[in-house]
Amino acid sequence: MSEMTWLSKSTRPRIKMTTPFGPRNPENHLALLRLDGSAKETLEQGRNRLVMAGVIFAFCFVILAGRLIGLAISGDGNSERTASDTDMSRPSAYGDSMRAEIRDRNGILLATTLTTASLFAEPKNVIDPEELAAKLATVLDDMSEATILSKLASSKNFVWLKRNLTPTQQYEINALGIPGLYFRAEEKRFYPMGSLVSHVLGFADVDNHGIAGVEKYFEAQLSGSAETPAKEVNLSIDVRIQHALRDELSRHMSLFQAIGAAGMVLDVKTGEILGMVSLPDFDPNRPNDFSSDSKFNRNALGVYEMGSTFKTFTVAMALDTGVVGLQGGYDATEPIHKAGFRIRDDHPKKRWLSVPEIYMYSSNIGAAKMADDIGPKKHKAFLAKLGMLDKPSLEIPEIGAPILPPRWNSLETMTIAFGHGLSVSPLQLSAGIAAIVNGGAYINPTVIRRDEGHALIARQVISEKTSDTMRRLMRLVVEKGTGGKAEAAGYLVGGKTGTAEKVEGGRYKRDALIASFVSAFPMNDPRYVVFAMLDEPKGNTQTHGFRSAGWTAAPIVGRLVSRIGPILAVTPVDEESDAIQKAMFVPINSREKKLASF
Repeated sequence: MSEMTWLSKSTRPRIKMTTPFGPRNPENHLALLRLDGSAKETLEQGRNRLVMAGVIFAFCFVILAGRLIGLAISGDGNSERTASDTDMSRPSAYGDSMRAEIRDRNGILLATTLTTASLFAEPKNVIDPEELAAKLATVLDDMSEATILSKLASSKNFVWLKRNLTPTQQYEINALGIPGLYFRAEEKRFYPMGSLVSHVLGFADVDNHGIAGVEKYFEAQLSGSAETPAKEVNLSIDVRIQHALRDELSRHMSLFQAIGAAGMVLDVKTGEILGMVSLPDFDPNRPNDFSSDSKFNRNALGVYEMGSTFKTFTVAMALDTGVVGLQGGYDATEPIHKAGFRIRDDHPKKRWLSVPEIYMYSSNIGAAKMADDIGPKKHKAFLAKLGMLDKPSLEIPEIGAPILPPRWNSLETMTIAFGHGLSVSPLQLSAGIAAIVNGGAYINPTVIRRDEGHALIARQVISEKTSDTMRRLMRLVVEKGTGGKAEAAGYLVGGKTGTAEKVEGGRYKRDALIASFVSAFPMNDPRYVVFAMLDEPKGNTQTHGFRSAGWTAAPIVGRLVSRIGPILAVTPVDEESDAIQKAMFVPINSREKKLASF
C-alpha cells in the first residue's frame, strides 16, 4: 500500500460555500438572480432617460440657435424695446429715409428724413409713476412732471410720452433704467436750413405727411408707393439768393418798423423763382411754436392793391394797342372828378405830361386818362392775358386768388390803371412784369428747377418793340424818377414804385401802407425781376418822415442787386459808355425836346 492513504468519505474535510447573502442554498440563489435582473432593468431605464433628455436639450439648442441667426440677420426683431434692454451706447442720427429729399437748384439739402426714437409707456407695467415722472422730467425739459403723470394715469395699454427724441435724450432716458418705458423707431422730417426757405418748403407733420408748401404739393412723389419709389424734388431756389433776399428784407423791415415784408427774385427767361421770402417766417422743424401769421405766405397767398406798379401795365397796354405813342401825353393840370370820386397826383406837376413823364413822375391823372381811352373791355382783356384776373398756378398749395371789382366800368378802369380797385399777389405782379421786359412773352412761374432743354410754354402778350420801350421807361424811373434809391452801380436797374393804402373791412386805412418796388436788371438785356414789399412801414429821420415806396422799398432792391449780381454772374457795365446810353435813350418830351435818360 502506498504512502497516500485515502480517507474515508466520512473523514474528508467539508468546504463551506457562502454568498453575500449567507450560505448558498436554493432560496438564496433565486433571490440573487432576481436582484441582478432588477438592476439591469434600472440601468436600462436610466440610460433611456438620459438619451431622451439629451434629445430634448439638443432640440432646444437648435431652436435657440435658429432664433439667434434670425436676429443677426433682421436686427433685434422687436421695435418696442424696454429702456433697460436698449443698447447703452450713445445713439446717433441714422437710417435711410423713405421720404425723398428736397434740394435747391445747386444740390444743397433743404429737407431730409432721419430715423429717430419715440418714447412710449405701458401704464400697467409702470411700478412707480411718481418716480418715473420725476426722473423723466429731468431729461424732457419741455414736459412737466404733471404732464407725464397725466399720461401715465391713462387706462390705455399704450400711451405716447414723447415723439422723435434726440439721440442724447434717448441715451439719457435709457440710462435711467426705468421699467415700463419703451422705444419705437420712427422717421422725422428735418430741415437743415431752418427758416430760410420755410414758406416754399412748408413742413411735414409728426407722421411724416406733408401738410404745407412743396412738402404737401409733392406728397405722392416724395413719399412714393408700393408701385412707385419715392423721388427727390429739386427746387429752382438758390439758397445764396434766398439768404441775401431774406437778410435785406429783415434789415429794412426792422429799420422801418414794418409788420411784414415780402420779396422775390425771378428769372424772366425761364420763369424760375430763385428766391422767395415772406416775413415773419417760421422754422419748419418746430412749426407749432409759431403763429399763423408767421406761416402766411405774403408772396403767393396774400393779395394787395399794388399801387403805381400797375402803371407799368397801363403804359405797356396803351403803347402796344396804339392808343397813344411815346411822343404823346395827357393834361395833368387838374384832378379828375368822376362819379363822386376825385383822382389826383401825389406830387402834381400841374401841366401837360408826356407818356415818359407820366410814368417817370407816377401821375395818377395821366394813367387814368390813358386807360379811359383804351376802355374797360380792352383793359380787362389785357390784364387777363397777363394773368392778373385768375388764380395763378405754382407748385405750392398756398395760392391766393385776385380780388376783382364787383363791376368793371369806366371808373374802375381809371382807378385800376394806377393800382387801386384790383388786388393781386406779388407772385402775379412779378410774373406780369417779367413778361413786359423779356420780349413780351408770359411764362408761368415755377419753384421747380427747369433744366436746359426744358420746353417752355409761353404766350405773347405784347410786341418785342413795346417790351423794348418799357425797359427804357423803367430805367428812366430809377435814373430820373421816383425809384432813384434802387440804383445799383453797373447793373442798370429799372423799375417802378408802388404805394397803396391797405384795405380793411372795405375801407382804406390812411395810416397803413403797402410799399413795393418791382424791378428788373440789367435793362439792356433783362434777366431777372426783383420785387420787394414792406407791410405798413414807418418813416424815420433818414426818410424825413416819408414812408412811401421810393423811400422804403426801393433801397432794398438797390442793395440786393449789388449783392446778388456777382452770384448770378451778371457782368457790370459802364453806364457812361456810348453803347449803353444809346440803348437806354428815351425821348421824354413830345414837344421835340428829346433827352437821354442819363
